[in-house]
Amino acid sequence: MTVSKNMITPLLCPPGNGVFTVNTAKERKEQLHQLLYQTTKENEIKEKWLHSIENLENAKGAILGICSDCGGGIQRGANWGPLFLRQSFYQATPSLNDVIDIGDIRVIPHLLHDKYLNEETIANCKTALYGDDKVPFSVSPLSMTEEVLKKVYEINPKIKILSLGGDHSVSYPTTKTYLKHKKEQGIKVALIHFDAHTDLLTQRLGIDLCFGSWCTHILEDLPSADHLIQIGIRSSGQERGHWESTFGVQQIWNQEVFDQGPVKVAQKILAFLEQKEVDELYISFDIDALDISQAGATGTPETDGLSCDDCLILMELLCEKYPLTGADLMEVAPFVSTGAGLNPEPETTLLSAQSILTFFQENMWPS
Repeated sequence: MTVSKNMITPLLCPPGNGVFTVNTAKERKEQLHQLLYQTTKENEIKEKWLHSIENLENAKGAILGICSDCGGGIQRGANWGPLFLRQSFYQATPSLNDVIDIGDIRVIPHLLHDKYLNEETIANCKTALYGDDKVPFSVSPLSMTEEVLKKVYEINPKIKILSLGGDHSVSYPTTKTYLKHKKEQGIKVALIHFDAHTDLLTQRLGIDLCFGSWCTHILEDLPSADHLIQIGIRSSGQERGHWESTFGVQQIWNQEVFDQGPVKVAQKILAFLEQKEVDELYISFDIDALDISQAGATGTPETDGLSCDDCLILMELLCEKYPLTGADLMEVAPFVSTGAGLNPEPETTLLSAQSILTFFQENMWPS
């Protein structure tokens, strides 16, 4: 299949351009574009970006940014995550063979999902984004992400996608499209979810898709609910037993990792994966799974978190046995300074995030 630009590019923009705020971060975007395209001229950037997407059919991987924090609601700022994450990532990883950065979703920062909008708003937003209120495209970031990823999987069924957020509501479309795609292929997967929070509300203040509820609404797409394995939980209004008995998920709270160590925890998970005959893994990583001393630039930082080293050991042991075929990194908010005061921010958080991204790169797209 030849990739037609009108299949996905109207919903996308070049990497780094997905943040629509008063502060345009021109210098930081120019640094990123220089790293990616060796130019800062807009017409040349767009031309090179569009040319790269034409090779999507044969790529082994893709990177997508979703600069949305409208599904957050405590401290905003994760919309800046993809820009900062990309810059540190590409500085450390100057070239990726057969991996395409397909850019950013064209986020309207006030919107979350099209189902929350009336027809007039949708028409107005279509005009703003596409210049035509009759086009068959979505306008809200979660809806657009689902639309783009579905088309990417249709173009290249074997592609492994790394998504950069954004608040954790963004993982709703990234995991949902992945899980549906794998189910259609007859591939059994497990979702490994690193987080301080369960994200298992049914709704928050009447909104059913947000950073605190996205997990609840993808359970039906898993082989069974216990194929969602949550690691690092420590901030919850309910006991562990409530979540596991109510939803059927598996949870490994932070204290269990501290008491048993990451190796024994990984062995326990591996035994389950083998018993259930799982084929592949997806990892969704909320940066607040880490302790506040290692990740303070985030909307809901928490003390007593996991160390980056423990997370890397856990992931390494899991991915030695099972292929990692999808991943996302969420909730890095570079301008939010809520750290423990022991380390500079956002540098410390970005350093931790870089370690996670490097792991994803090496395991999803080995050289």
